[in-house]
Amino acid sequence: MKKIAFVFPGQGAQYAGMGKDFYEQFPESGEVFDRASKLLGLDMKKLCFEENDRLDLTEYTQAAMITTIGAMLRRIETLGFRPQVTAGLSLGEYAALVTAGVLDLYDAIRLVRLRGQLMQEAVPQGIGSMAAVLGMEQAVVEQVCEETSGVVTIANYNCPGQLVISGESFAVQAASACLKERGAKRVVPLNVSGPFHSPLLKPAGEKLLAALGEVEIHAPQIPYAANVTAKYVTQADGIRDLLARQISSSVRWQQCVECMIADGVEVFVEIGPGKTISSFVKKIDRTKEVIGIDKVQDLEKLSAIME
Repeated sequence: MKKIAFVFPGQGAQYAGMGKDFYEQFPESGEVFDRASKLLGLDMKKLCFEENDRLDLTEYTQAAMITTIGAMLRRIETLGFRPQVTAGLSLGEYAALVTAGVLDLYDAIRLVRLRGQLMQEAVPQGIGSMAAVLGMEQAVVEQVCEETSGVVTIANYNCPGQLVISGESFAVQAASACLKERGAKRVVPLNVSGPFHSPLLKPAGEKLLAALGEVEIHAPQIPYAANVTAKYVTQADGIRDLLARQISSSVRWQQCVECMIADGVEVFVEIGPGKTISSFVKKIDRTKEVIGIDKVQDLEKLSAIME
């Protein structure tokens, strides 16, 4: 059997209607939405299934994403499908922790809801921003960030030729102008509510660490690649600290995928809304098989690769 990784998307992949077919067709998936609604005091069906203004707000987006992914995972688990390794991008790391047996799903949902609120509130509106940098070498982007006055760092190493910078708005603007001068194909300001994965969010990480101390963390049953280190985690020790640091640290997604490839992973199964992770993996290594589970009919693809 081929070595399989389950991988999970982060914020930005959400859309109205995500997970609705899983809710309607599978009791175990429906239970996740219903229990999450009671747990968080939010109507998760309305938030995820209907057009609304809240779905794209960080404090709601993250809870909606982890609930939807959790509902999909419950069905996949019921069918008996298991990966050998796992990883997730930013908030998607919490789904990886559930997959690896580190966190209970409902603890993950509560934590991600709090995480979204803390990230939303961490920096006053307008103080920080983010921008996608396309077609520029990683080393050049790192150098420009270092040379720019103010706080600006690489927030996401998504795939070759696609990085995201984050920090104080004036510093992000200055770095963006410099990167264009240095030959970046495009530098695109992102429509986000804060400078995520930058040092400006360290206070949010410290608050999250306190909440992490109140939940059970188990040793991973399968390895997962951590965003902060891009290395496998196989012990419970240090996981809380990694999750607290993750909020203000670079998401080393490209390096996480390369870690799994070096370990022999041949198939990446993206579970959750959209195709963001699938596109990143293909840009990192086109020889790897990638499938996405976004709709109920996509489950047939799992049966084919797991045989």
